[in-house]
Amino acid sequence: MSLTPISADRAAELVAAGALLVDIREADEYRREKIAGALSRPLSALSALALPEERAIIFTCRSGARTTAHADRLAAAAGRPAFRIEGGLDAWKKAGHAAVADRRQPLELMRQVQIAAGSLVVAGAALGAFVHPGFYALSAFVGAGLVFAGATGTCAMARLLRHAPWNRPAATAAITTG
Repeated sequence: MSLTPISADRAAELVAAGALLVDIREADEYRREKIAGALSRPLSALSALALPEERAIIFTCRSGARTTAHADRLAAAAGRPAFRIEGGLDAWKKAGHAAVADRRQPLELMRQVQIAAGSLVVAGAALGAFVHPGFYALSAFVGAGLVFAGATGTCAMARLLRHAPWNRPAATAAITTG
């Protein structure tokens, strides 16, 4: 069993007819921007979905890459034929359909990691070139951390940033479930 790819326009028609839209992005991504009425069911915590049998299910993510990569797993969780939006939320917006954005929410955690890691690598390279060659070690350390994160699925920088003041749960809104 797998997911049938559909366009954003077709997804909007199905949602208007009562289909259930399930957003598989992580909670921080969902809080920042979502399709109105979409249920938040992060892929990292996905198990069998207890969803009404009579409603069609459509899965979405930011670009469609996660739903495509995990189509078999999502279809198994749905327990019946289901759909995925080709191009995800990005395609939904590009097709002119409304999305709910809350720019007061912090940037998605992985974007914060990318910004922090990139900044540290650039700083290490610049300091190594203009101050002392020992600063190149900072770039090497961050690079090694990224390799470790990719190999193990564990990112120390993400864990650290998750506790930053701007990412504290008290400062974020509750997730709506539809």
